[in-house]
Amino acid sequence: MNLDHLRTFLAVVETRNFNRAAEHLNVTQSTVSARIMALEDTVDRPLFTRSHAGAELTAAGRQFRRYALSMIRLWQQVEQEIALPEGFNALFGLGAQVSLWERLVLKWMPWMRRQAPQVALHVEADYSDSLMRQLTDGLLDVGVMYAPRRLPGLVTEELLVERLVMVSTRRREFTRGWQHDYIFVDWGPEFQVQHGDAFPAIGMPAVTVGLGQVGLQYILDNGGAGYFPARLVRPLLAAKRLYRVPKAPVFRRPAYMVYLADPPDPDLQSLALAGLRSIAVEETERPTAGTVAADRRDAAGPPPTSRQQRQGHDRWPQSAK
Repeated sequence: MNLDHLRTFLAVVETRNFNRAAEHLNVTQSTVSARIMALEDTVDRPLFTRSHAGAELTAAGRQFRRYALSMIRLWQQVEQEIALPEGFNALFGLGAQVSLWERLVLKWMPWMRRQAPQVALHVEADYSDSLMRQLTDGLLDVGVMYAPRRLPGLVTEELLVERLVMVSTRRREFTRGWQHDYIFVDWGPEFQVQHGDAFPAIGMPAVTVGLGQVGLQYILDNGGAGYFPARLVRPLLAAKRLYRVPKAPVFRRPAYMVYLADPPDPDLQSLALAGLRSIAVEETERPTAGTVAADRRDAAGPPPTSRQQRQGHDRWPQSAK
């Protein structure tokens, strides 16, 4: 299948217009039309519906778009591997979710360069679904993510587990009722199940966010409570900007490695996985006696003042009136 035809198809998808696609590709509008017609003849299906308003994908076109993207990406990888500069003999692709970069990827990259200086690295940040597609398309060798799908030909291995703890901008006791300033941070499907089991009657929180940093900044700016990784909030607990909510359940958030069951270079894959495992062990929080004692102090908060002893602590979450 002609790569120029695929690029033209994707340009029309992006611009939704044959003329603008022609300008983008620096070709004539008739060339764009001819390439799209050739593609439609090849797949024996119309890919666009044309109108004065522009070009819209048909059902077949929406399906074809996914494969066109994969073929372009695969060709780009071929070009990268063939064009490896002198001194490199292989290319290794790693993809990871953004929240795992500082903890794993930025440490793995120099480790890998020291262990295999002859290997060029291709590293990407993306979400789980996109990383899984790139793995199945052969565009990545390893993906590190929180919510993998089990697919044939791929191995899924738990790499590390984060502890999600409930913290608050003010001291409060724990109950299982509803609280107006509780922020629900969506840490993924496994967290949703654990949270639902622990709080079956909590109802719909006032604010739900899909990014942990956004939720954390929100409660720091506006007050409130929510679940966040213990490693992330520890400095804020030490600075008394946040307080652990005592007796609140602690949830697990595992991160996984996903990699090819039949890799093109097994030795290179084994080396890369060994590096990730080693860094994960270093980064995993080990509950030493000092850490446990510190966590207990964080959870309890500072000793109450005499006024607080008279009035009692705020309770979390307060039952809905």
